[in-house]
Amino acid sequence: MSDSAQDKQLPASERKLREARKEGQVVRSKDLGHFLVLLAATGALVALTPIWMARIERILTAGLRFDARTVANPAMMGERLVEWSVEALLIVVPFALGVVLASVAASVLAGGWVMSFQVLSPKFSKLNPISGIANLFSKQHLIDALKASAMGLILGGTGLMFLSKVWPSMVNLLAQPLPAAMATLGDTLASVLLSMLLVIALFALIDWPLQKFLFAERMKMSHQDMKDEFKQQEGNMEVKGRIKQKMREMARRRMLAAVPEANLVVMNPTHYAVALKYDENAMGAPRVVAKGVDLLALKIRDVAVEHKVPVLEAPPLARALYATTELDHEVPVGLYTAVAQVMAYVFRLKAALSGEAPMPGNLPDLDVPPELDPHDPRATVKKMAESEGDA
Repeated sequence: MSDSAQDKQLPASERKLREARKEGQVVRSKDLGHFLVLLAATGALVALTPIWMARIERILTAGLRFDARTVANPAMMGERLVEWSVEALLIVVPFALGVVLASVAASVLAGGWVMSFQVLSPKFSKLNPISGIANLFSKQHLIDALKASAMGLILGGTGLMFLSKVWPSMVNLLAQPLPAAMATLGDTLASVLLSMLLVIALFALIDWPLQKFLFAERMKMSHQDMKDEFKQQEGNMEVKGRIKQKMREMARRRMLAAVPEANLVVMNPTHYAVALKYDENAMGAPRVVAKGVDLLALKIRDVAVEHKVPVLEAPPLARALYATTELDHEVPVGLYTAVAQVMAYVFRLKAALSGEAPMPGNLPDLDVPPELDPHDPRATVKKMAESEGDA
């Protein structure tokens, strides 16, 4: 199925917008940027014009004054030129730096802060003259050309009207004293900037929503794009799932490798299995080194039997240990008594099998708190009573 522009009728997904932003593609309005820069420049001129005019007046006054000492010493002209240059730089450089900062701020305000070097990477596909000619007649370029033409005509017409209005006063500047001429020139420049600012503000109000619309049109996706993106995401999920499965298998192998070192395995009798290990020199309490349910419980039992690790059937304790104790963690305080009972029973059983002690009787009733056994009916009744009491 073709994936032409007519097929792209669906709005862009969040993932595509994020990828486009990484590539430096965001909504940008040149007219809004121009307006913000011109606004900052106009504000700086209005605030600093009195200072600048006074400084320019001082420079011109000093530059147009000559005396016999100046004529007799030509080197003084070079010194004056250096002084005037420094004075001029003190006027121009701060204003230029302010305009540069305003330009950066306008770019951030218009499209957000985007730091991407992908736009600088060479793309040989852009060197194709056929595709380049086609891009010249794209919707974006046609709108930009029409908008630029309209702005040029309006600015030109506004400039002609303003020039025809102020031309007589500009001609009379030469006949006015220098302070009055400088003041008139400053007022004229401020009026010119204000007129340009109003025109560009009008275009910025139109251009910003227009650029948002054009950007949304460029980012639109087809049904095939949506399917491809979904497949990529599903592929990533499958990869993550396989990684998690590998990690579970590795953890399972490590856990089964720890079973031969355990002191005993507690079972229920087939659904739960928990392997315990205790080293009085290194542990404060017995530690769970392996646990599992169903097939994994049977595997733990088989490994224990193969390596002659005692296996005891103690359903309440097995369930409580499985539910309350994480792998490689010590058993909780509430199960100390029950675990001590089974550990003592196993040690007596080993001693009896080696002929060092008489054979112990049946495993005594274990002291397992009902709240630690998830299948104990007493715990269920207690939880229901607590719920009713809270209600």
